[in-house]
Amino acid sequence: MKYLVTGGAGFIGSNYLHYVVNKYPNDEFVCLDALTYAGNYNNIKMLEEYPNFKFRLGDIRDIDFITKLFDKEDFDVVINFAAESHVDNSIKNPNLFADTNVLGTMTLMNACRTHGNIRYHQVSTDEVYGDLPLDRPDLKFKETTPIHASSPYSASKAGADLQVMAYHRTFGLPVTISRCSNNYGAYQFPEKLIPVVISKALKDESIPVYGKGENVRDWIHVTDHNIGVDLIVRNGRIGEVYNLGGHSERTNLEVVKTILKQLGKSEDLITYVTDRPGHDLRYAIDSTKVEEELGWTLTHNFESGIEDTVNWYVNNQEWIEDIKSGEYQKAYKR
Repeated sequence: MKYLVTGGAGFIGSNYLHYVVNKYPNDEFVCLDALTYAGNYNNIKMLEEYPNFKFRLGDIRDIDFITKLFDKEDFDVVINFAAESHVDNSIKNPNLFADTNVLGTMTLMNACRTHGNIRYHQVSTDEVYGDLPLDRPDLKFKETTPIHASSPYSASKAGADLQVMAYHRTFGLPVTISRCSNNYGAYQFPEKLIPVVISKALKDESIPVYGKGENVRDWIHVTDHNIGVDLIVRNGRIGEVYNLGGHSERTNLEVVKTILKQLGKSEDLITYVTDRPGHDLRYAIDSTKVEEELGWTLTHNFESGIEDTVNWYVNNQEWIEDIKSGEYQKAYKR
């Protein structure tokens, strides 16, 4: 089987490739990434040594490029991790998110349709469901929860999901969708909460926390997320949505304090800043469907997972400094 993995140089996509390239030596994996600011060739360059892996530089929005790539490669499966994903950036530039996340998804699916109705999987987010109240811990997102996006980012992912299901119903494209909670782990671009906290704490810099830090997220280790994606791609029912959650709800403030404690840093580094517009209150995922249908189980709890994650960043300071200096953007050219 030959797989096209888009966005494979990003955080979740690169972790997925490290998992599957090693696990399935008889399958071929083509990593496609535009290497925009959040794509880092350093995340996957070590995989170039494997005979079942190759990297291609390109943009999922580029119709001519995508058509030629599909003409050249006989793909059996397309897995789309490629996306603009930072909520703050979507507030500053909503059009970019619609362009990449919706139109880019459609470009890939159009190529799948015209090249033999190729199996397609969309990697989505629990943010398409909107948020849950803080005072109702019994409520969780199910696959049947109505879409109710809050930000330009989540609206663009919701729009992509709707197109995926429309392509399945209208054109018979064989699709699945996975919606995950907040990921953490190695190779996460240092604009997201956990790597920001680690990086700043190591330098005793002020750590910004939105509002009072009361917003709740369900945290899933990136490895567990990718195990779930792999199960869904290989064994999931066509036309279905599957939720992947970490069963690890924490307030943002709890996450920050956990990291500071592990690093032996003072909580005095925490600085409360003005909350961002439309900030979702709480996410919580019900993963019963994927657990019962596909036998998916977690391999990390938050305590062990965050410890491993903090240790990875502590031991890979050069990776972070390359991003801050911009050197990482030269890696592919070198």
